[in-house]
Amino acid sequence: MQPIIIVLIILVVLVFIALIKTVQVIPQASAAIVERFGRYTRTLSAGLNIVVPFIDTIRNRIDLREQVVPFPPQPVITQDNLVVNIDTVIYYQVTDARAATYEVASYIQAIEQLTVTTLRNIIGGMDLERTLTSREEINAALRGVLDEATGKWGIRVNRVELKAIEPPTSIQDSMEKQMRADRDKRAAILTAEGVRQSQILTAEGEKQSQILRAEGEAKAAALRAEGEAQAIRTVFESIHAGDPDQKLLAYQYLQMLPKIAEGEANKLWIIPSELNDALKGLGGIVNLPGVGNGGNGGNGGQGATAPAPRREAAPFDKD
Repeated sequence: MQPIIIVLIILVVLVFIALIKTVQVIPQASAAIVERFGRYTRTLSAGLNIVVPFIDTIRNRIDLREQVVPFPPQPVITQDNLVVNIDTVIYYQVTDARAATYEVASYIQAIEQLTVTTLRNIIGGMDLERTLTSREEINAALRGVLDEATGKWGIRVNRVELKAIEPPTSIQDSMEKQMRADRDKRAAILTAEGVRQSQILTAEGEKQSQILRAEGEAKAAALRAEGEAQAIRTVFESIHAGDPDQKLLAYQYLQMLPKIAEGEANKLWIIPSELNDALKGLGGIVNLPGVGNGGNGGNGGQGATAPAPRREAAPFDKD
C-alpha cells in the first residue's frame, strides 16, 4: 500500500505543478513573451492566459508603463573646447514587447549609450553660452534622434530632459564675476537715470513755480494798478463833487510841497513855478506880508505889494 500512496502523492504534485504552469496571470500594463522549445510563439497580454505546461515557457515579462531613467553625468566638450557635465533624464515606454526582447540585448543600456553619443554630437556644435541657454533646443534634438533610433527596438521616447549642465569651476567663477559686473552696471545705469529724471522733474517744477509766481505777480500788479486807478477816480470824483475853490486847492498844494522834499537821497529841490499862484490864492485868508492886495506893510501903513515876478524854477541845495 505504501508504494501506491507515494505514486498518488507524486501524481497530485505533478498535476498541481502542471496547473500552475498552464494558467498564467499577467498584470495590467504588462506583457509576457512565450517561447516553445526556445522559439517565440506569442505575446501574452494582461489577464488570464493558458499555456502548454512543460512545453511553453515564459521568456520575459515586460512593463508597458512609461519609465523614467536618470543617467549619470556625462562629460561633453563644447565647440569652444570646454568640458561640461550633463545629467539627462529619459522618459520612455515599451510599445512592442517582442521587439524589446529580441531586437536589442539591453534596451536600457542601449538608450544610455545612444544618449551619450547624441549629446556629444549636439553639444559639440554649440559654444558654452548657447549650451546653457538652449535646453529646449537640445531636448528636442535629442528626443528626435532617440525616438528614431529606438523605434525598431519597440521603444518610444516620450521626453528627454537635461537635469543639469555644469561647466568647469573656473568658468563658473568667471560667469559669476561677469554677472556681478553686469548687475553693478545695470544698477549704476538705473541710478544715473533716476538722478537725471529727478533733476528734470526738479527743473520742470522750478520752471512751473516761476511761471506761476510771475503770473501771480502780474495779476497782483494789475490788481494794484486797478485799485490805484479806482482810488484816483474816487478822489477825482469826490473833488469835483465837492466843487473846491481856488483857495482850498492852493492850501492843499502848499501841504504837499514838504513831501516832495522828503527822502535822504533828495539833494536838490526844484521849486515849481506855480508856487506864486498858490501864494496868491492864500492871500485872501492868510495875512502874509507882500502877498495879496490887502496886506499890512511895514510901519503899520496900508499898501499893496506888487507880486513877485514869476520864475520857472529855483533850485537850491537842501544841505
